[in-house]
Amino acid sequence: MDNELYDYSPIVEREPIQWPDGARVAFYVGLNVEHYQIDRPSTSIFAGTADLVPDALNYGWRDYGPRVGFWRLLESLDRHGMRASVLLNSDVGERYPQIIRAGRERDWAWLAHGKNNSIFQADMSVDEERAYLTEVVGAIERATGRRPRGWMGPALTETFQTPKLLAELGLNYVLDWTNDDQPYRLNVPGMLSVPYSVELNDIGLFVGKSLSGPDFVRIVRDQFDQLYADSADSGRVMALALHPFVIGQPFRHKYLDQALEYIASRPGVWLTTSDEIAEHYARTAKSQ
Repeated sequence: MDNELYDYSPIVEREPIQWPDGARVAFYVGLNVEHYQIDRPSTSIFAGTADLVPDALNYGWRDYGPRVGFWRLLESLDRHGMRASVLLNSDVGERYPQIIRAGRERDWAWLAHGKNNSIFQADMSVDEERAYLTEVVGAIERATGRRPRGWMGPALTETFQTPKLLAELGLNYVLDWTNDDQPYRLNVPGMLSVPYSVELNDIGLFVGKSLSGPDFVRIVRDQFDQLYADSADSGRVMALALHPFVIGQPFRHKYLDQALEYIASRPGVWLTTSDEIAEHYARTAKSQ
């Protein structure tokens, strides 16, 4: 089967991207704010109990995020003057309203991220998915007071129809296709792909690879330095993917602070949101 969603476009053959005020790198924090069902397996730190119901070990580890880790992470974002791009499960609005209130006070961007992180829509029919997405987008709009513009599926899952159905609901970009350092247009009218990262992602780095806090700081710095060098002739996007139950652990907190401080102190960085990146690219970039 051929990929009909987007065309091949080598980055060296594109028209240059210009970010506001001459910035070279557009940086955003993709903050995953999620709810997990207690009777379904999901992201786990210990596989030995992942199929149990209830799985107190892994559910409790994930539940540390909204209870504690989020609030520690919030302090770091405030300290460095960064607004989050929140990848929001719609169930969060009902279950953790204090988190929504904190984000609204800070004018964060809200992206639809499914109903919760225990349900994937990859095997839904078109009608089932349309109803599901309509419910998710509507619930997020009611909770945040703002209709989401962007989407990232739970575990980055989509069907072949997802971008088209999202466009019908008024959304204009997705983060699921992590294949570029720049935004690009999908073959769905009005729909973009905006860069996200499964590598510069605290779950993969800390849980998947068991890296240390200093390792994390070095990787963030190396990612930024390379993208900054690449951006001499055309702007790049750097996304930092965070989960409060991972990066919000006490022994990792100071390393997130160090990483964010490095980014915030560099010249030529646009500290922004994925919404603003998508809007700027759609408004200014030539078709490519």
